[in-house]
Amino acid sequence: MKPVKVGLLGLGTVGTGVVRIVEGHQEDLSNQVGSSISIAQILVKDRTKSRNIPVDASKLTEDPWDIVRNPEIDVIVEVMGGITQTKEYILEALERGKHIVTANKDLMALHGPEILAKAREKGCDVLYEASVAGGIPIIRTLIEGFSSDRITKIMGIVNGTTNYILTKMTQEGAAYSDVLKEAQELGYAESDPTSDVEGLDAARKMTILSTLGFRANVSLDNVSTKGISNVTQEDIQYAKRLGYEVKLLGIAERQDDFISVSVQPTMIKQTHPIASVNGVFNAVYVHGEAVGETMFYGPGAGEMPTATSVVADIVAVVKNMKLGVNGRQAQLSYNVVKLKTDEQIASKFFLLLHVEDRAGVLAQIAQVFSDCDVSIESVMQPTTPHKSSTEIIIITHEASKAAMNNVLKAFEGLAAVRKIKSVYRVEG
Repeated sequence: MKPVKVGLLGLGTVGTGVVRIVEGHQEDLSNQVGSSISIAQILVKDRTKSRNIPVDASKLTEDPWDIVRNPEIDVIVEVMGGITQTKEYILEALERGKHIVTANKDLMALHGPEILAKAREKGCDVLYEASVAGGIPIIRTLIEGFSSDRITKIMGIVNGTTNYILTKMTQEGAAYSDVLKEAQELGYAESDPTSDVEGLDAARKMTILSTLGFRANVSLDNVSTKGISNVTQEDIQYAKRLGYEVKLLGIAERQDDFISVSVQPTMIKQTHPIASVNGVFNAVYVHGEAVGETMFYGPGAGEMPTATSVVADIVAVVKNMKLGVNGRQAQLSYNVVKLKTDEQIASKFFLLLHVEDRAGVLAQIAQVFSDCDVSIESVMQPTTPHKSSTEIIIITHEASKAAMNNVLKAFEGLAAVRKIKSVYRVEG
């Protein structure tokens, strides 16, 4: 094969890692694919800026169209982010027969079906392993490793920022606001952390994972999303006393061709493997009808882990070029998305209630659960001497989301319940 030339859109953290690996692992890469791979052109914002990696100045450009329209470039690696304009560059590159490797979760979550359809039309590859879990090869595993199985559940920690915050809150007893500030100072959280802490980043990743796992074009609008900004130290301590950890989990489930996808703070049993995933690490749990339970764990972000996934995709593209099979391995979404109703979505629930401390209140609460056909697994009432109110912690048996909504609505009209402090899904 002739040498393969790569155009790199972006020279930030991940782009720098890609350059380091491609230039530093030339012998390994050449032996794997039978051809040299070189970075031929790089998009930067400022060509005069000093960089922490040596780059040939003649390869730098400030115009993305220089790379998209360069006839010598075979593969474009997009690590600059953005959605609308970036989509335009990628579609034009595909129109010109160039293969795409991207780490852009936002783009693939919102426009993945359109981009993949264009790739199939033009016989090009679009690979995006780095878009979900950094250095964890979960996308390739879902497409290839589970190709003979039927996936019924995908559950994971897919945002390192929120996992870092919840870990510090759990292990050190720190307040949410203090840990968030620390995460920003360390570079784990952006100055505007909304995308991370409100679950939007994780929702985009779950859109991609559920689309691949269930072979259906799941959209971002299909993902029920709630972040961690209202998680309190009180919630975490009660969870620990009951044998649970609080994690922001993406949960995608399929039953009888109906699916549900959500991102929400969840109490997960301390004995579950995901409960021990701490710091900025990610983990994805996958259940298949044939294989049963599997879990994939590793760094979910960072220069070199993410760049490793990007370069692995470049290698896959070049191997396909050698075999002449580009564009033939695109994942087809052949199932129709049928969303579960609230009556079909079921789990255990944790409730923390602020109630009047007097005789008969617990009986009233139990009656509400009975009327709504929700069974109680356990009840805990901390000691609060000489006070007119107290807290009650309840964990239910598995119940439908609709039934639990009825319980919460009834509590809002019950005078004895002063406040519904917290409600969490319970897993494990």
